[in-house]
Amino acid sequence: MEPQTPTSRRVLVAKPRGYCAGVDRAVVAVEKALEQYGAPIYVRKQIVHNTHVVKTLEARGAIFVEETEEVPEGAIVVFSAHGVSPAVHIEAKQRNLRTIDATCPLVTKVHNEAKRFAGQDYEILLIGHEGHEEVEGTSGEAPEHIQLVDGLDSVGQVQVKDPSKLIWLSQTTLSVDETTETVAKLKERFPNLIDPPSDDICYATQNRQIAVKEIAAEAQLVIVVGSENSSNSKRLVEVAKDYGADASYLVDNAGFIRDEWLEGVTTVGVTSGASVPEELVEEVLAHLAEHGFGDVTEVEPVQESMRFALPHELRKDLRIVS
Repeated sequence: MEPQTPTSRRVLVAKPRGYCAGVDRAVVAVEKALEQYGAPIYVRKQIVHNTHVVKTLEARGAIFVEETEEVPEGAIVVFSAHGVSPAVHIEAKQRNLRTIDATCPLVTKVHNEAKRFAGQDYEILLIGHEGHEEVEGTSGEAPEHIQLVDGLDSVGQVQVKDPSKLIWLSQTTLSVDETTETVAKLKERFPNLIDPPSDDICYATQNRQIAVKEIAAEAQLVIVVGSENSSNSKRLVEVAKDYGADASYLVDNAGFIRDEWLEGVTTVGVTSGASVPEELVEEVLAHLAEHGFGDVTEVEPVQESMRFALPHELRKDLRIVS
């Protein structure tokens, strides 16, 4: 075997990676609101699940709060990309808040499905992670009709009223493979379970998982740039391990990379979650180059070109929005 040299070390960078259309829309919404109406602009929850993005917007005058009641009456509040329940909209109206709804359109699609099927008196099994903001928002659309299924282990605990009128929906940022397994297990118990009219797991989540599968097959180590509370980023770590990587780690930025991870490694895979700005990936690549991983190849198994328009509140005079 030839001795390892710096030139034999390489990096495979997944594409697509980083910002999806929904995240880009939400971040730009806060930036535009700050430009048009000045600081402070309040944001309910993290606009997207990324520490760097939140800190950057805070520095520009955004104030992040956990609940609507923390926003001063009459102020401007942005709802995050993960969506909110109808109760939050009602509370905002009661407090005379001027709202900008930056909910990802793909999350809104799931909300609309929940309302439609609840209106037809279906029982809805929502596959997702308990406590996640997106799950809370979707469940709030029809709480009396929706039951959460949090992964394979919870399938056996599901109890339904009428197995003949049952449909499943899902959080948009789940593992495609794990969701498929969960649905299959649910259908073993409930053979009449209906699929949603279209896939709920968003295109960006699926595309990033497809790309990481390809690089994981060749990389001993996969580094996923993303924050700990980012569901889609954590799924990328899991997918990388499932598809061949010896190790995979989630890092907020290059400063979290440990030298021992690189020992004996010749190929490193790099990707990033859907809420991660590209500058953080560039910093990781620079860090790897300093450690001899200067041969960088981009791997693009699927192309992505989705774009979303800004929230309608930013396309008209916000002063008339209640």
